[in-house]
Amino acid sequence: MNKERRQKRTSAESVEQRPPAEGNPDPIPVTGAPYPEAAWSWRERIRQAAKRNKDLRFTSLLHHITPELLAEAYDALKRQAAPGVDGMRWEDYGEGLSDRLFDLHKQVQDGRYRALPSKRVWIPKADGTKRPLGIPALEDKIVQQALVWVLECIYESDFCGFSYGFRPGRSQHDALDAVSVAITQRKVSWILDADIMSFFDTVSHDWMMKFLEHRIADPRVLRLIRKFLRAGVSEDGKLSRAVAGTPQGAVISPLLANIYLHYALDLWVNWWRKERARGEVYIIRYADDFVIGFQYREDAERLRRELQQRLQKFGLILHPEKTRLIEFGRFATQNRRERGKGKPETFNFLGFTHICSKRRNGGFAVRRFTEAKRLKRTLRRIREELRYRIAVPVADVGAWLRRVMQGHLNYYAVPGNQKACRAFRTEVCKAWMFVLRRRSQRRHSINWSRFNSLVRRWLPSVTVRHPYPNQRLCV
Repeated sequence: MNKERRQKRTSAESVEQRPPAEGNPDPIPVTGAPYPEAAWSWRERIRQAAKRNKDLRFTSLLHHITPELLAEAYDALKRQAAPGVDGMRWEDYGEGLSDRLFDLHKQVQDGRYRALPSKRVWIPKADGTKRPLGIPALEDKIVQQALVWVLECIYESDFCGFSYGFRPGRSQHDALDAVSVAITQRKVSWILDADIMSFFDTVSHDWMMKFLEHRIADPRVLRLIRKFLRAGVSEDGKLSRAVAGTPQGAVISPLLANIYLHYALDLWVNWWRKERARGEVYIIRYADDFVIGFQYREDAERLRRELQQRLQKFGLILHPEKTRLIEFGRFATQNRRERGKGKPETFNFLGFTHICSKRRNGGFAVRRFTEAKRLKRTLRRIREELRYRIAVPVADVGAWLRRVMQGHLNYYAVPGNQKACRAFRTEVCKAWMFVLRRRSQRRHSINWSRFNSLVRRWLPSVTVRHPYPNQRLCV
């Protein structure tokens, strides 16, 4: 009987049937709290209500989008972001900001607000293809950011712990640490490296609205989200209405993606590993990229088959080339050697190539190196930019290179990846030296002694910027 109740509670299928609507509860006093609940902010009241009752549907949310919240959202936007179809830049909108936000707030509350189509641009990917990026209008960004803050108060208490993408207080390195700790400290012998094909372009609007209605019963908020989903895109002056997907680049898209995958993937995998797996199963998801570790190959093959069927139900497909099942873990090298096979395969996750390795004492370790494709792509962009800045003063180029190097090291300078970071720094130095010598007709216009002084002045040295995974995270 208890098992039946647990299945009913944890199964993702049961979540797809919405419970009857419940009104927002009256504040419940908390005994022994340092402050009375009446003194809580509206955000904290929503969080506590969502945490207390997982079946609660919020019937009144739009009134939390106030002119003050819209002003906070405006301040949170990137100042130098490219304009959308409205051509409005951040600093231009700031002229007469109070009047603009007051009028925007009135349109949202009256239901007169209309979302503009996103401006489509294409950015190159590592595999040579191009990724569509949508740039919303400035007022759409403001409203979306305010709406994200409201919805996060509800869904942060619902999301699973293994979901790391685009969540407050979580980063790529938290997900990377979770992968390393799961492989090294748990019974993981097989890895399913999965990727959903064109996820942001294939999200079903109908399923998205059904998922949102599990928690939101405010028709004005649902109508506002539907406007953003159906706003469409504008490319070269041609408007195309959206029948599926949510544009990458929109402020609200990451949260909507997490909500969609929470119901379509996370809850189901969490139920599957508890009720159907024979051994241990661990999943780490960052947006539409996720890694699943298995103790037994039978579990991995079975979940892969059932996962394809599960995702197809919601209009999603696993990428056939980027989704792989590999033998990986502390016993992978020995087991493959006994079968007469080579070294264990590697897998890429969040810009790092993960490799089975050993510590100095002979123990198992997971080494993480900068993904080769990303490294080559970054160096190519730096060389192109240096050629473009060939006539720019040396000090300005040095300051720009320092920012680039600092950003690269802040992400990739993890324990064990110093060699790749030093190689990156060396290649940047070579590219800079080449451009400096091209500035003058004189042969060898700058010698290595002078160049090394420029390097010491402008380029940061390679040092580890992150702790070991088991120091920052314990699964």
